[in-house]
Amino acid sequence: MCKILNRIKEYLDYKGIPIATFERSVGMSNSSFGKQLKKGAAIGTDKLENILINYPDLSPVWLLTGQGYMIISPDDPVSATLQISTSVDTRPRIPFDAAAGSLSLAIQGVSSTDCEQIPVIPTLPQYDFSIIARGDSMYPEFMSGDELACAFVHETSFIQWGRAHILDTAQGVVLKKIFDRKTSILCRSINSDYPDFEIPKNDIYHLAIVVGLIRHF
Repeated sequence: MCKILNRIKEYLDYKGIPIATFERSVGMSNSSFGKQLKKGAAIGTDKLENILINYPDLSPVWLLTGQGYMIISPDDPVSATLQISTSVDTRPRIPFDAAAGSLSLAIQGVSSTDCEQIPVIPTLPQYDFSIIARGDSMYPEFMSGDELACAFVHETSFIQWGRAHILDTAQGVVLKKIFDRKTSILCRSINSDYPDFEIPKNDIYHLAIVVGLIRHF
């Protein structure tokens, strides 16, 4: 279920704002918010932008991550110093089960039904896209449901061997620790129940290093 929608509902309840009033203020059709909340659907970046503009006391950090204060407060340095403008900087969120070559969406800045545009999480290092981890092969460092912030590696000389990377391969997206094997890349899980495997370098379209994560509870 989309935790952002649950936080929006929590905010509306706290402020005593009727759902119908909220829907009109952010350009939603009548009863659409309730339906999205019930289905656990995602919310588009255009609606998130409208929400943050129309409700400036709502902390974007809390809305996206659940961390900090719901209401922007002088006691919350991150939220208090964050300025909301009419243009919200976003990054693509790539589905983990996306088809091969899907990270091109992030490189090209393309938005599609399979690639949400999510407001930048300011507490993380600079990143190019995010992706939701799936499965337990990288447990305990990464848990299923973690939102991983990733930065593209454009030069092979900058690859940090032994660290966790996202690989966009001919077989789809892979999250592993990587090691150089001349013509291939060795992929290693943190969970020892999963064996190592190699991917030919020619089968790798894009490579990105994991620079941070948000753990959604």
